Amino acid sequence: MIRTLTMAGGIAGAVALSQFPEFSQQYMQRMSGAVDELRGVVVAFDLTATASGLTLQEALNSMQGDDFQEGLRDTIETSIQRYERLSGNLTALRSATPLERLGQFYRFSDTDLAQRTWDDFKPAVPVTTDGFIAAGIGFLAGWLGLGLLFGGLRRFTRRFIPV
Repeated sequence: MIRTLTMAGGIAGAVALSQFPEFSQQYMQRMSGAVDELRGVVVAFDLTATASGLTLQEALNSMQGDDFQEGLRDTIETSIQRYERLSGNLTALRSATPLERLGQFYRFSDTDLAQRTWDDFKPAVPVTTDGFIAAGIGFLAGWLGLGLLFGGLRRFTRRFIPV
């Protein structure tokens, strides 16, 4: 029974992780679009600030007084921060192979992009080397994870629950 369950865990892990290379590719495409859009906002604001003789930070600091200006300042600051974060992540992910991206899962932290990618994602049979390797890693993770869990439970029950 335990062998069957650990094998099922391995298969589930293989199926799930085999989808990562394609999901990461689609996430990066969305991220690239978001970076392009945010770049336009940041560049336009920076050009406007420069034309007024201000640095970007000075222009942001000058947006005080009423709720509208402060709200606009907060929106622009958030856009600039998101642009910088996404651009850095995109640059790093572009230089990584699909398997290296597995180790950089923290770069997939934009929940809005991840949710929209997941909403449109259609799982498929992996036919690339990266997909097969990811499936193998997923199989081992699922199989070992459940094997260790069940092994620990077996030792616990044998030690503390007399038969």
